[in-house]
Amino acid sequence: MIPNPCSICHQHAPADCYLCDACTYRVRSWLAGLPQQAALLRLCLAPAVGPAQRGGSGRAHSPVPVDLRVLDLLGPGSPVPLADPHGDQTAGVPITALLAGWAHYIATDVPVVRVGPDGVVRTGGDLRAVAVPRSGTGITAWSTWLIRYLPYTRTRPYTVDLYEQLQHLADRIQRITHTRPRRRHKDAPCPACQAFALVEQDTELLITCEACGQVLTPAGYDQHRAQVMPALAAIALRIAARQAAA
Repeated sequence: MIPNPCSICHQHAPADCYLCDACTYRVRSWLAGLPQQAALLRLCLAPAVGPAQRGGSGRAHSPVPVDLRVLDLLGPGSPVPLADPHGDQTAGVPITALLAGWAHYIATDVPVVRVGPDGVVRTGGDLRAVAVPRSGTGITAWSTWLIRYLPYTRTRPYTVDLYEQLQHLADRIQRITHTRPRRRHKDAPCPACQAFALVEQDTELLITCEACGQVLTPAGYDQHRAQVMPALAAIALRIAARQAAA
């Protein structure tokens, strides 16, 4: 089969998949990082208290003792946004509600295999199916469940909605915790432009050149590095020897 274009980045995706390997890796990274992000959010629950300012207008009531943005993320809620005719809702769907809602939705779509009395194997969705994590119903359990079913989910059209909602969730969390995925600069130059600008990031499968946009798989980078670094090391040694002799 001819690979499909990825519905997110439009690069080649495996046959019958709506997400390429790189975008699937990003979804898995977001899900795997949610337990740690939730722990950081709990540390941010109390709002920062700034220094007193002269000339302030004062308050008619005490400030809210918690950061409502964090409560929106960590508290209970509906897996879908509620109607808000008065405009008094904030933020969006909480983490646990979003994960559980997606897990239950995917569970109703996963084909169920049955063997009938006649010995014939039959497959089909079961609308009564529900997701049951192996350990608990917290953020870690739901994230693990969704990661386990990601190979199936990426073959369904709704995986695009899952991707976009997780991306939005990651943005909401990072605005509060001020965390960003860890980045590491690689020591080999870019094979396309020769700039020392290749960067590896925790949430990304591919290594990207920030100078020209060239992308490499980890295996491709390792092969490239093995080819160019011995020559670069030899040049560095000759330069060091000349400087020492000068």
